Amino acid sequence: MPDDADLISHRAPEPVGAYPHAKRVGNLLFLSGVGPRKRGTKDIPGVERDTDGNVLAYDIEVQCRSCFDNVRAVLQDTGSSWDDIIDVLVFLTDMKRDFPAFNRLYAEYFAGPGNPNPTRTTIEIGALPTPIAIELKVVARIAKEISPRADSRGVRGSGRSSEP
Repeated sequence: MPDDADLISHRAPEPVGAYPHAKRVGNLLFLSGVGPRKRGTKDIPGVERDTDGNVLAYDIEVQCRSCFDNVRAVLQDTGSSWDDIIDVLVFLTDMKRDFPAFNRLYAEYFAGPGNPNPTRTTIEIGALPTPIAIELKVVARIAKEISPRADSRGVRGSGRSSEP
């Protein structure tokens, strides 16, 4: 595999723009922003919408868990793992409201013995491209070779999972 390869996940939600889920450069994996959406739908876990599609309410805990699951799927599908996370950049749309719950869940998933304990930056932003309240940008290590294959768009990716 080339030292800089565009990689995709067949389990994470489709990107909302013209970019891959991740890019490998040497032994580092740079994930594009990953949110809580579900693959193959426009559904966002924890979001309640009116008939016009406007957000009425959202549950940040449900969105966090879904977002973390999507990050795990991208890592596994591209030859890395949760334990290989080095750095996390977090985007929240309402820091005052959502940070306490996010920070508690982050500690559960990322901090302490048996977790990756990455460096982290959390920033508040005015909006994200879809009506989500959280997005993560992750950098991880890739310690092993993966077997690339092309999907129907010709984007190189791996169907191999490094974890069960």
